[in-house]
Amino acid sequence: MTQHVSPPRGGTGKAASADAPPAWRSLTARADLRTLSLLGVLAVLVLIGGITQPDSFLDTRNLQLVLTQASVIGVVTVGMTFVIISGGIDLSVGAIVALASVWATTVATQEYGFAGILFTAVVVGLGCGLVNGVLVAYGRVVPFIATLAMLASARGLALQITEGRTQVVTVPGVLDLGERDSYVLGVPPLVLVFAAVTVIGWLLLNRTTFGRRTVAVGGNAEAARLAGIDVRRQRLYLYLLSGLCCGIAAFLLIVLAGSGQNTNGNLYELDAIAAVIIGGTLLTGGRGTIVGSVLGILIFTTITNIFALNNLQSDVQQIAKGAIIVVAVLVQRRTGSTT
Repeated sequence: MTQHVSPPRGGTGKAASADAPPAWRSLTARADLRTLSLLGVLAVLVLIGGITQPDSFLDTRNLQLVLTQASVIGVVTVGMTFVIISGGIDLSVGAIVALASVWATTVATQEYGFAGILFTAVVVGLGCGLVNGVLVAYGRVVPFIATLAMLASARGLALQITEGRTQVVTVPGVLDLGERDSYVLGVPPLVLVFAAVTVIGWLLLNRTTFGRRTVAVGGNAEAARLAGIDVRRQRLYLYLLSGLCCGIAAFLLIVLAGSGQNTNGNLYELDAIAAVIIGGTLLTGGRGTIVGSVLGILIFTTITNIFALNNLQSDVQQIAKGAIIVVAVLVQRRTGSTT
């Protein structure tokens, strides 16, 4: 006589496992929750700004200013996101922005006009990124040390080029980009560039082999190597990408300020790293989002704007930023073990 055996009800059979949600769905749900949380924080900040300074904060020009200021550091943050996802760090981004901005605004460079300034800023950024990448990937120098050395060197070279003076831009084509007449449907050109860099960065991370390799290297470099990924070359590309973003940001800063100074990009590295952490990217690598990083930088820029409009001290602003970073790291530690 044939005996029929029913599957166990405890959930250990195939039927039960088929009903279990895939791991990628769980990760996606957590990512969506983080994004919604960041949007909620940003909405609360906008509400606070609207209540404390309704006439100033919600003014169209002020909102355009917030987005414009976020654009410069935002472009840097996109590059930083890739580096941190790979398990690295780049402390030199602010110094690279400074060096690229002053090199691109020398009298000799300005003689070549708009194209000369843009080309120089991008090439200097790529050159610094190349040095960082070679030191980290092929020289086996710890990223913290390599980029710290670049920070000191780039700042020193920027100071040497300017001799401590501000280099005023006289090229009309560059200055015109900062004028309201150049706005497209009320959107400043710098914001459009930031949006384009964000979209390209998102596609690169989420829709290309390059993005998958970046996540793999950050998750487990040895496993990535055994899977056939050239880890050293990938890391070189990532620091080149970070340098490229710094070069673009330097050009945007030149447009915004109308000058080049050796003090440009001061503390950009801290703001970029903080925005990436707040956005949900793990400092240990292997996970991160471009959208989260962008929302993080928008949150920081909005906080700065609210503090400025309310005439609050900058030290209180820094304390608030520090508290936000600590909370973000604690949240990461709480959720990191389950992701």
